Amino acid sequence: METYIQEGLFVLFLFCLTVQVYFLVYKQKILAAYIPPNELPNVRLPVSVIISARNEAENLKENLPYILQQNYPYYEVIVVNDCSYDGSDKVLEELQEIYKHLRIVTINEHDRFKTGKKFALTLGIKAAKHEYLLFTDADCRPASVNWITRMAANFNEPTQIIIGYSPYKHTRNILNPFIRFETIKTAINYLSAALKNNAYMGVGRNLAYTKTLFFGTKGFAAHMHILSGDDDLFVNKNATPYNTVIEMHPDAFIYTDAKTSISSWYRQKKRHFGVGKYYKSKHKRMLSLDALSGILFYVLLALCLIFNFEPWLAIGLFMLRLIIQLVIYSKLFRLLDGKYLVWYLPFFDLLYYIYLNTFGVLGTFIKTTQWK
Repeated sequence: METYIQEGLFVLFLFCLTVQVYFLVYKQKILAAYIPPNELPNVRLPVSVIISARNEAENLKENLPYILQQNYPYYEVIVVNDCSYDGSDKVLEELQEIYKHLRIVTINEHDRFKTGKKFALTLGIKAAKHEYLLFTDADCRPASVNWITRMAANFNEPTQIIIGYSPYKHTRNILNPFIRFETIKTAINYLSAALKNNAYMGVGRNLAYTKTLFFGTKGFAAHMHILSGDDDLFVNKNATPYNTVIEMHPDAFIYTDAKTSISSWYRQKKRHFGVGKYYKSKHKRMLSLDALSGILFYVLLALCLIFNFEPWLAIGLFMLRLIIQLVIYSKLFRLLDGKYLVWYLPFFDLLYYIYLNTFGVLGTFIKTTQWK
């Protein structure tokens, strides 16, 4: 009986390995082969950049000038000052004196009506003069003056959604390597899915879509009761195989600071995973299969070694998966500004799947009560 159990566990181990290799070779390899065009395109589409900010005075002072100084001929920047009480209004007024293409939309606190980010963004979209909308956050900074150009160049028939990439800055904080590693792994998943015509999410720090799409699909109405998800739920609901593209040129990256404490990182991830349960069923199945096969792969590998059942074969299969990962990820991590993080792979990959399953379970019970 013991032999049958061991053989059954080994078969399950082989199944998890097969699933993991399938995700690597069939789904993610396409991204490794993707080469973003290097030539700077000549684009003249009028663009509205929209930022929702609540108590972001310091971030606005530090980062907004980089957005206002883009090398792009026709654009406006709309900052929705959402019930701030930290002097954000003064910062914005001072910047508006210098940059005439900065427009301010102010939301005042109401005793009974509590607003969220989706309400603020909706007001910003309504105020936008242009059809083409580009979104980021107050704590974000473009990698170059060509950010708008690179993103806007993707707008053409039938493209309505552009999914960009937003890495975290490199710091010496102990959490920083894993946070950056997790961000790259997550980006590999959603960017490669979009390339396979199965886009399921984007990040609001670097996302673009058309005003026609927003109002034609009733904006955030379907999930306005959920405080988070202005980015991924919108993409999940409205992306089709034909209307969504990605932008991966380093000029189009948007950088931001990673959390520096476990508590702040946990709060951020709690908001993100709290909306995953509202994804389309096919996307929940896909993400669950990756998460479960990943963690079971390591659990079953450990059991094979502990109970001395084909230990060398198990180690050999682990090394096979690792080699495939290194071949595919070495280029991707370099492309996504995490060149040296690929060498953390044997350790961080296990942590990643522990994190993924832990927050996946927590996300089932999480209810987000505030966006900021």
